[in-house]
Amino acid sequence: MDGKKRSDIKPGMAVNVILKQDQRNGKKTAGIVKDLLTNSATHPHGIKVRLQDGQVGRVCEILDKK
Repeated sequence: MDGKKRSDIKPGMAVNVILKQDQRNGKKTAGIVKDLLTNSATHPHGIKVRLQDGQVGRVCEILDKK
């Protein structure tokens, strides 16, 4: 799953995100979703989330569906 639909993402899920500073090189960061920051139902670049460690990025991949 690619993380472009808000309904697919829930707090507590393991995801890969691309942080703002990594958008050019595409480096992925793994983490657990704490908050969903995008209010719209979909986003072409991925739903923006805050991870439990406080980092903010756009979901590029959902690792597990809890």
